Amino acid sequence: MTISHQGKPSKRQLHLGLFLFSTGYHPAGWRLPEAATDGAFDPKFLHRVAQRLEEAKFDFFFLGDALATSADMQHTFPSQMVRLEPFTMIANIAAVTEKIGLIVTANTTYSEPYTVARQTASLDYLSGGRLAWNVVTGMDVRAAQNYSREKHWDNSQRYDYADEFVKIVQELWDSWENEAFVRNKETGQFVDGSKVHRIDHVGEHFSVAGPLNVARPPQGQIPLLNAGTSERSRDLGAKQSSAVFTGQILLELAKAFYAEIKTKAVQYGRSPDEVFILPGLVPLVGRTSEEARAKYRELNSLLMTNYDVAPLSARIGIDLAAYPLDGPLPDLSLSSLPGDEARWLVALAQKAEGREDITVRELFHYFAATSRGHLLIVGNPEEIADQMAEWFEGGAADGFNICPPYMPGGLDLFVDLVVPVLQRRGLFRTEYEADTFRGHFGLSVPENRFAKKAALQGAGE
Repeated sequence: MTISHQGKPSKRQLHLGLFLFSTGYHPAGWRLPEAATDGAFDPKFLHRVAQRLEEAKFDFFFLGDALATSADMQHTFPSQMVRLEPFTMIANIAAVTEKIGLIVTANTTYSEPYTVARQTASLDYLSGGRLAWNVVTGMDVRAAQNYSREKHWDNSQRYDYADEFVKIVQELWDSWENEAFVRNKETGQFVDGSKVHRIDHVGEHFSVAGPLNVARPPQGQIPLLNAGTSERSRDLGAKQSSAVFTGQILLELAKAFYAEIKTKAVQYGRSPDEVFILPGLVPLVGRTSEEARAKYRELNSLLMTNYDVAPLSARIGIDLAAYPLDGPLPDLSLSSLPGDEARWLVALAQKAEGREDITVRELFHYFAATSRGHLLIVGNPEEIADQMAEWFEGGAADGFNICPPYMPGGLDLFVDLVVPVLQRRGLFRTEYEADTFRGHFGLSVPENRFAKKAALQGAGE
């Protein structure tokens, strides 16, 4: 197997991936007449999506995961109700693609390190070195009831467990040196046992002997990714991850997050260029600005909601229940919160609507469409590209996790209309320069830790 690991292009460029919500990111995306509603379980739909991304030269295809679903089926966001198991799905996608990176999610709280090491190494081989692992500890307390637990662990316990879990997996990936397989037909030696290593890990949470029963992955160490807002999740990202997913809708806060992770990476002895910050982006694209806003209004008209303004009121520091839904917004100087967050949120909603005199209902619509934390921008291709460039060039992002508002049309419009604009501006690749996940991000294959240790010992003798 030949794996290409070409380096970064001479000019910094955007990294783009798809965060797949099979019914679209907008809560009402599935209700559009042209939208798919059963894509989560349709292999042809999933194949078409991944192949469209590969045609557009995206860095990766990503589907999140959850280990429980809600009993309130009517009001749960459709894409969060049920979905395919990620390892199975990614193996299927690997078979119908050639270049695009593939991200699999594995929850450390409800898994075993040896199993995850084996599954990920196997998928790295089946994909030709295109795998990355999204490390999650899980926030859903309902998952515990599905895994024979009395309760879901708190943040601190989950990350203590995850830290040890990741360390074991990385050691297992290295347990076979690249030169371990001799395969000498004349002598009959298949393996050099001196290059196969037990890890003999005995820690607070795990006891794992090793070695792994899969050879070292093609990428050596499979890239890690993570998301989250807690201090522990940020530390994990800065210390271990090649990419950090984040939900940011306000530019200034996104810049602060970007700077924090890069600074922490340096404190952990890494180059800031080894960690890529990828906020979620919901691009609602139209051929014209008005076409995009018309689609935005159509989506909002299909929202299933009781217009509970309490969460929005808390976000802007004003009790909106005292104001009529179709009346003007209250004076933002009445906000009980310090700073400009309320003004920033209102400005984004005004930009989406294309005018300043928006109503409480219209602000609620924007908030509902972004309540899961990702930036929604509405506009023509140039306007979408302008805002992406502003974040990219302004120290807020190294690229974006694209979350189309509805599927498959929302993705098609982004690929057909926005990607060519980014390419013309030199902000995004026109051809793949590598064929592995590491290669797309310009990351080299790390040296095997056991081989490195042996080399150092040999040099000291």
